[in-house]
Order: sequence, then structure tokens, then C-alpha cells
Amino acid sequence: MKSIAIIYGSSTGNTKHAAQLVAEKLAGYSPVLKDIADVSSEELLEPDILILGCPTWSIGELQDDWDTFFPQISKLDLTGKTVAFFGQGDAEGYPDTFVDALGILYDEFAKTGCTFIGEVSTEGYTFDDSQALRNGVFVGLPLDEDNESDKTDKRIEAWVNSLKQYLD
Repeated sequence: MKSIAIIYGSSTGNTKHAAQLVAEKLAGYSPVLKDIADVSSEELLEPDILILGCPTWSIGELQDDWDTFFPQISKLDLTGKTVAFFGQGDAEGYPDTFVDALGILYDEFAKTGCTFIGEVSTEGYTFDDSQALRNGVFVGLPLDEDNESDKTDKRIEAWVNSLKQYLD
């Protein structure tokens, strides 16, 4: 079985809660759950699969702890590693920058040689624009706890189920 780390940044607790839900759904795979504030860049080299959570702050910005960690990303060699993203956004308050942090992280992690999984269709989401779009799909799982908290559990469950084919 492949080793999995779920690493998140969270200022209000929403992304931490989502990370915990992802970890619960993957309990049979024994994932390690960590806050990016407590992670060294070397720790990203250990697991086979990285599931990374980051909320989008203000107008399309990274959460503070991810912003601090950001300069270390492009220096990593993650060849052979698999990366999936999830993140919080506010589609009503910031419809032009919805989950932009996922796109920002995706672009930086793309320099590391990793393979990406976990794309999500835009179907069922209402927003105007996002840096997290590639070829018409999100690079990871968008969540909107501010406006669509009633959809979070189902979205996480469907997304985690889509990831399981890559975990064995």
C-alpha cells in the first residue's frame, strides 16, 4: 500500500476540518495528517501520495502558512510522487478568484516532477473565474464552506472515491 500524507493550511479551521474528513474517508490507508505550518520540505519527500489542502484568502491569495512554505516548493524533486489538491473558496464573495490558491500551488508543484490526480468538473459550481482551472476542470476539489457547507461531505466522499484507484 502506498503511503499518504494529508497536509493542509488552515486559518479559520474550515480546511483543517475538510482535511480531517478526507483522512476519515481514507482511514483504511492510514494517512498521516499534518498542518503545513509544522512541516519541513523534506517531509514532502517521504510519502508516495501527497493530498494538499489550501484555502484561498482575500483576492486570490494563499493561506499564510502555505505562503510562507511556497518558496520551498519549486526546489523539491517529487519525481515519482502523486499529488492531489483540495481547498476552500468563497464563490459568492470572490467569484473571480474562486479557489485560486489551488491553481497557484498546482503551477508551483508542476515544477517538481510530480504527477497530479483529483481533477474535478465545474458542474455544480457557480463562480466567474478561477486560476484553478486547467482544460475546463478544477485541478483539485473546490469546497465552499461559507456558502455551500451542505455539499462538503458529498463532495469530499465523491472525490476521495475517485482517488482510491491511485492509492493501491
